[in-house]
Amino acid sequence: MNQNQPNNKQNNKTRPTINNNPKRNPKQSNKPTNGGRSTSRGAAIRAQKRSLDDAQKMIDQYTSASQKPGLRPRANTIVDDFDKLKITFLGGLEDVGEKNCTIIEYQNDAIILDCGNNLGVDLPGINYEIVDPTYLEGIRHKIKAYVITHGHLDHIGGLKHIVPKFPAPIYGSRYSIGIVEKTFDDVPAGQEHFEPKTVVMNMDGHERLKIGNFFVELLRITHSIPDASSVVIDSPVGRIIATGDFRLDPEPLDNKPSDTERLKQLGDEGVLLLLTESSYSDAEGRTPTEHTLQQSFHDIIKNTQGRIFCAVFSSNMNRIQMIINSAVESGRKVALDGRSMMAYAEIAVRQGILKVPKGTIMAMKDATNVPDEQLLVMCTGGQGEPNAALQRMSEGNHQYIKLKPGDTVVVSSSPIPGNEVRYDAIGNNLAKLGVHLYRHPTHEVDGCGPLHVSGHARRDEMRDMINLVRPKFIIPVHGGMLRRRYHAELAIEEGWKRESTVLANNGDSFLISENKVEPVGQVPHGSLLVDQTGSVVSNIVVKDRIILAGEGMMAVVLTVDRKTGTLLTSPDILTRGFIYIRDSEELMNGLRTELRRAVVQRFKRVDLDRFKQELKDHVTHYLYDQTQRSPIVIPVVNVVGGKQSGNNEKQNNPNKKSAEKTPEQIEKDQQERFAALRAKLLNSK
Repeated sequence: MNQNQPNNKQNNKTRPTINNNPKRNPKQSNKPTNGGRSTSRGAAIRAQKRSLDDAQKMIDQYTSASQKPGLRPRANTIVDDFDKLKITFLGGLEDVGEKNCTIIEYQNDAIILDCGNNLGVDLPGINYEIVDPTYLEGIRHKIKAYVITHGHLDHIGGLKHIVPKFPAPIYGSRYSIGIVEKTFDDVPAGQEHFEPKTVVMNMDGHERLKIGNFFVELLRITHSIPDASSVVIDSPVGRIIATGDFRLDPEPLDNKPSDTERLKQLGDEGVLLLLTESSYSDAEGRTPTEHTLQQSFHDIIKNTQGRIFCAVFSSNMNRIQMIINSAVESGRKVALDGRSMMAYAEIAVRQGILKVPKGTIMAMKDATNVPDEQLLVMCTGGQGEPNAALQRMSEGNHQYIKLKPGDTVVVSSSPIPGNEVRYDAIGNNLAKLGVHLYRHPTHEVDGCGPLHVSGHARRDEMRDMINLVRPKFIIPVHGGMLRRRYHAELAIEEGWKRESTVLANNGDSFLISENKVEPVGQVPHGSLLVDQTGSVVSNIVVKDRIILAGEGMMAVVLTVDRKTGTLLTSPDILTRGFIYIRDSEELMNGLRTELRRAVVQRFKRVDLDRFKQELKDHVTHYLYDQTQRSPIVIPVVNVVGGKQSGNNEKQNNPNKKSAEKTPEQIEKDQQERFAALRAKLLNSK
């Protein structure tokens, strides 16, 4: 910064801002903390804008892109063609596990196909995201039903937020509806309990239900959760089949294979459009059957002497059944750990899906009383999810379990794409504890058989699905653009015309006739961000959190005499995540000098709001000039004393209600408010 003090009188005449080139405190070092650089006010503003832009880019991964300029017209502003089907994708086309939601409309009727959340959100304080319901608001009078393919959260996790705002019955298989109803028990903060109307459909009986202008049928399909289904929607324009998540396992453990016979029959009758999942379109061959894992679990459980901990996806009842069977054969009790594990298993036992001999399952709190060689714990957390059961065990934070050498941990999963770091981190934590670890990706090195198979089809099964259904048009879904492009190319290899395979994006809307799929624009889409309480969080709040995480914050608290316009106390300065004040005395002394000068120069010349803004801008510039960082600056100005005068009077007392109190009472009230605020800030250290 400039070491020479400018002429304040001239400065105040030439610009109505605070002098930003003060004379240095004589106690300060003459060497600026930024190495002698002096930045312009514009540089500080640009740096702060960069922080805001960086934060916005992070949020833009999840929030609506349709609001940005230069995109196609929004489809909900286009007059619908009543003779055509309309299909709109609100989610599910960015990545696997990403808030699947598709709207199918005909005339005055609309069906919402799945309504999920996305747990893979890497933003501070955010638990998951759900679809932006803006488009639904415009068609709320049309919404006749929600139809669910299966009970995974990326397909049902948004229902408890969306259905209360746009009520309609929820249709699905028995187990899927059981899970949906369970999710409504967790009431989001600030929302009253909502009891959804649900309809259980008979898949095996090929039940067809009339919903408005549509007939809907569910078909059994194999996946990694019980009662998964493909959805058949018949309309006056033609038939749509949505595969849902699927694989064509010829010998599933529950002896309930995919209903390929019915799929072929529907194909013979004619299918207009196939919406088919693309998760593993980059993997040739077929997904191995679940039966290939049975011997692996049997051998590990039979040959292990100490305690066994199995991390399994909580909804994969076939695998849980397999592990329970092996545990019973080896004389072990089974404890279930993890909220979702217990909830899903309870529904499965009640519906007869999970068969457990009496006396096998025990509470976690009783697990410590069982001899090591007689205990098996089935838990969540194989992906290293924060706060999941295995994660807490690996960090030594579990309420009942302390892992020790001699324990065996079986992780029955592969890392979900993008989650490799967490997956490896929990493996390292477990290795440090000295436990014997088996994981599927390293099962050959670990000395065991395979421990995981996917619930998603590979390319040969995708070929089978296309050739069973033989649709006129194909729209690959459930995956990013690359996987969906691979799927489209596969269909072309199988003989479909390129113009018959359509690649869409989230927000895209199409009109469908017997001979054409016509893009008609984009609708508002993107996401609402939800925290751990279930409350929707504003993008502005998240942006502030990102800046706080990267730059920190500083609060400056001034107590100013209303009559004289002078400081009554030395400025209070508090920081979080920016600097450590005790190690930055030179910077703090300089800032206090700046604050004193600001009060003298500007307080009585402008109204209070203007003064606070100028104070914020000046502190931001000073800090950037000294540190090259732009924390969030919060100015707090407490005005005490007698009657206001000048520009501050109208701002601080627009209704002049304070005239009803004596100056002494006003001063006392303001001092109490200041003391409370200061105590709150200090106590948060």
